[in-house]
Amino acid sequence: MRSAAAKKPAVNQPMDAPAPAAAWPAGFDYSREAELFPTHNRKYKRAAFGYRRFPRAADAIRFAIEELPSDALAGAYLEVREQRFDRHGIQRLYDSEAYPLPRRKAQS
Repeated sequence: MRSAAAKKPAVNQPMDAPAPAAAWPAGFDYSREAELFPTHNRKYKRAAFGYRRFPRAADAIRFAIEELPSDALAGAYLEVREQRFDRHGIQRLYDSEAYPLPRRKAQS
């Protein structure tokens, strides 16, 4: 017979659980595989881009910020290890000091 303690679910999070939002961008791993999903805006018949998978989150973030038109970025989201980031989260990751790639220079 199993004890009542054995029936309780585990309280601790698994080791591979996503980090809390407070831990990023400092604890964010830019080298992880990432997926970028397009907006589902009914205003446009076609999305500005289709689903894309990137070998590194840093590449996905660079593409989203530097390549996508702002209206396409508005509804898009980035997913890294089951954590989702909207356009504001993507921008925070790009602006972080921990971001590993060179940023595009602002046009004058």
